[in-house]
Amino acid sequence: MSISNIAGTALLGMRAQTRRISAIASNVANSSTPDYNRLNTSLTSVAPGSVEAIVGPTDSDVNPATELTDLIEAEQSCEANAMVFETGADMWEMLMSIKRD
Repeated sequence: MSISNIAGTALLGMRAQTRRISAIASNVANSSTPDYNRLNTSLTSVAPGSVEAIVGPTDSDVNPATELTDLIEAEQSCEANAMVFETGADMWEMLMSIKRD
């Protein structure tokens, strides 16, 4: 896997988690709206090294504890993907430095 593929995979992961966080925010914002059904986010692999976030309504009500837990998990996943992205960038910089020398 090349460095650009690593960065691309990390970026897709961050994008999927951002979509998940948006669904969580919508759930919290609409938690007291009558007849509002909680949005759920499913992460699925669509190709090797690619992930997609699919958001859809459920038949359940919003539970603040579930939303907080999901938010913490999404935040940690974003941070992990950001670290992968930064590591890929550092590797690229090191390779370019070696090539210049």
